[in-house]
Amino acid sequence: MERSRVIDYYSRFDEWGRLDREPLEFIINMHYIRESLPATGLVLDNGAGPGKYAMELAKLGYRVTLSDLTPGSVDIAQQKAKELNLTQQFDGFHVLDATHLNGIADETYDASLMLGPLYHLQLEEERVATVRELHRVTKRGGIVFVAMQSRTRMGITSLQFPQQWKPHDHMEAIRSFVEKGTFDHSDQGRFTGAYYFNIQDINPFMEQHGFETVDLIGSSSLRAMLTDEQQQYWKERGENDELIQYMIEAAKDPSILGISSHLLYIGRKK
Repeated sequence: MERSRVIDYYSRFDEWGRLDREPLEFIINMHYIRESLPATGLVLDNGAGPGKYAMELAKLGYRVTLSDLTPGSVDIAQQKAKELNLTQQFDGFHVLDATHLNGIADETYDASLMLGPLYHLQLEEERVATVRELHRVTKRGGIVFVAMQSRTRMGITSLQFPQQWKPHDHMEAIRSFVEKGTFDHSDQGRFTGAYYFNIQDINPFMEQHGFETVDLIGSSSLRAMLTDEQQQYWKERGENDELIQYMIEAAKDPSILGISSHLLYIGRKK
């Protein structure tokens, strides 16, 4: 995947706003991140975008280093930190490629987040380089949080909405995607080229590169199975908080990992 395509896309896309409009992914991820983080320490948010997670961690008192490939996203993150009076909690805002975290020393961080870069790395060697860099900069015994996308969910989405996910508007393309995991949108300006994992490959991939698996979470949980109208029913009953809590708990159920579009791998550096 050409880095310029990723930079162009995220220079125009409102990722902060996406997480506000579709909050369940953020809510679930933060629940399990907080559950697994050490009580204090240095945290790297690598591939942080505009810094939604980094700001939350800074509010919790962690010292945070933020990095992203897109200069505009790093600029937004710096501005958000100023607006929220959190600049003092940050050790730096860096424009870095996740495959080469130049300038970051070995075994620096008690915890490291990587909630985006693996979406866009279509080459196996680049995915390996990124995970090795994450391993390098995290302290021994440190915890990592890595976001991935589900190949099964993308296959289902393609079958449901073929005209929105061209070239997945015919079965040959969908079959090829299910085999390889790579996707390139035919429509100019839509989601960049991406890579989607088979659920059964995630833990072995991370373990092969020096991590012990703690958990694998379905960040989107059961949300894809509910229409907006169906979710509105529970809001009107005054039970939306109970619904969200149920989805948080269901996110750990292995049987729903495939239908969750976003996944959160939690691991510990050996």
